Amino acid sequence: MFITVSITAFAQATVQEIEIFSNAMHKSSRCAVIRPETTDSLAVVYLLHGYSGNFSNWPAKVPELKQWAERYRIMIVCPDGGFSSWYFDSPVDSSLRYETYISTEVPDYIDQHYATLRNRKSRAITGLSMGGHGAMFIAFRHADHFGATGSMSGGVDVSAIKGKYDIWKRLGDTTRLAARYAEYSVIGAVSKKPAAPLAIIFDCGMSDDFFAMNQALHKKLQQLNIAHDCIERPGKHDWDYWKNSVQYQLLFFSNYFKEASTAK
Repeated sequence: MFITVSITAFAQATVQEIEIFSNAMHKSSRCAVIRPETTDSLAVVYLLHGYSGNFSNWPAKVPELKQWAERYRIMIVCPDGGFSSWYFDSPVDSSLRYETYISTEVPDYIDQHYATLRNRKSRAITGLSMGGHGAMFIAFRHADHFGATGSMSGGVDVSAIKGKYDIWKRLGDTTRLAARYAEYSVIGAVSKKPAAPLAIIFDCGMSDDFFAMNQALHKKLQQLNIAHDCIERPGKHDWDYWKNSVQYQLLFFSNYFKEASTAK
């Protein structure tokens, strides 16, 4: 008796390292692109790293991103935001224009060089810590480019941590320029109505030093009647938390992309 066993090899998403030139900053920065093996045009999630990190953190620390990109049939792009840019166009250092780079230059390059769905409802942006701040700050200020946004353990109120993490180097005097710090915080940026509605998800571990400011952001969004998903669960400011968190956020964005594609 002979038994025939059929083995199917499932395609695996690949990680490609590229360089993207910034006209705004006159330099190239590296970027990781995680893409399923397909010729289809895909929605894109832009995934930002934290303070002192770089573009390689997410693929290296969470190799499962390849599986999740394949599962949800999405492309994940991990750009480099510098050691401590906080994803600002710095008003005190003209060489740091990471808001322009991440909001416009990186998506333009990705759309030109890959098969993507080239509309705001097929783009989401999220990140951890400094990147969580950057993602929501950029999304609210550039909602014409992104339809969904998120944050994981985000430093969403830079006024509360202005003497740390090089923030003062990016924004200037911490006392005289208090209004600037409020303006450049997520918790301040949300007060201005975005150009188009955003799907929003953010979370923070209850043992995280940034937990209180994330609670304050949740209350602020409630006061402004801005719909959002806010998740609180046990966890610290570490990769164990972010590896768990990103799974939920990718599912959230996948569902958003599907709903947006079928909406009339």
